[in-house]
Amino acid sequence: MAEDSSGDKKHDPTPWRLEKAREEGNVAKSTDLASAIILLLAIVLLFTMGKQVVDLLFEYSHTLLVDPILLIPEHQDPDALKQSVYSLFFETVIRFMKPMSIFFAFLLVTAVLANIFQIGFLWLPNKLFDINRINPIKGFGNIFSMQSVVRFLMGIVKIVICAIVAWYAVESSIGEILNMPEKETGQIAAFLVWTLLMIALKVAVALVIIALIDLMYQRFQHMQKLRMTDQEMRDEVKNMMGDPQLIGKRRQFHRELINRQQVQGTEDADVVVTNPTHFSVAIKFDARTMDEPVVVAKGADLLAFQIRNLAAEHNIPVLRRPMLARTLFSSVEIGMPINMISREHMLTLIEVIRLAYSLTGRDLHREMDHRERTRR
Repeated sequence: MAEDSSGDKKHDPTPWRLEKAREEGNVAKSTDLASAIILLLAIVLLFTMGKQVVDLLFEYSHTLLVDPILLIPEHQDPDALKQSVYSLFFETVIRFMKPMSIFFAFLLVTAVLANIFQIGFLWLPNKLFDINRINPIKGFGNIFSMQSVVRFLMGIVKIVICAIVAWYAVESSIGEILNMPEKETGQIAAFLVWTLLMIALKVAVALVIIALIDLMYQRFQHMQKLRMTDQEMRDEVKNMMGDPQLIGKRRQFHRELINRQQVQGTEDADVVVTNPTHFSVAIKFDARTMDEPVVVAKGADLLAFQIRNLAAEHNIPVLRRPMLARTLFSSVEIGMPINMISREHMLTLIEVIRLAYSLTGRDLHREMDHRERTRR
């Protein structure tokens, strides 16, 4: 049972796994969407620009048939024929360059945007020289793979759908088609061109819809293929964050580092007030240089115990003042002066500092007077 549960791909792929697959070129993409959109745009361009191209072609054909461009006398210099051909070639290129360049530029931009729409911008220069992509043995195996069979069946379905769409597009014009012999040649040609374009437009729309459905299926299949087992999820967490044991050790080290930072100021304190067990706050006040007392260390429980031990090691007075200790612990941060407490607590603090000075053989009033004389 444990092996089954670990081998069951029941987790959605993580962003890191998706990004790694993308860097390897493994993305969800419909191979038919770009071509279907290009076909649709080409037909739309024929609707909008077709008349201009046809008129230009008709005019040019008339010029070739009427004007004796390539006809030269029998005994004329043969180089004249070559010059006429060159002139005709460049004239043809210049005449058709503008409409055809616009036409193919639209198709090129559409092809690029269609692929960006599917997978975004993806540049993988290493895949250009990937020998496995042109490996004939691997390619031969792909021909007879299940994916190729599915692609073949999907191709048959597309042909059937396009045939049905084309039939319904023609069915509405059967009456006009039967009456074609009664019309003039120009009307017949215009009708046939319009009918063919309409059929092609409807088939192209059907192909785009099929390609969009295929894109959604490819994305679903891509996500299913990248789903992860329990073991793969654990391995990925290790790769991204490290081994859980190392993580625990790092967290413990960080806690110890923070704890040391919180209690290391105790050595510079002049007095420590306690709860007496839950809270300890180390206070520094040098009456000769400071106007207000400053909290240099504080801690609760184990940290409070460490602060008291450090104070004892450095002969710093430790006084029990539960209310003052709780107030300073909750309202004053380390390194901040003590000035935002109530008058009652401030009086207690002055008493604590005076007592700490007397316990260490210092005179609080004398040092304060020295500070005032120095400032004058």
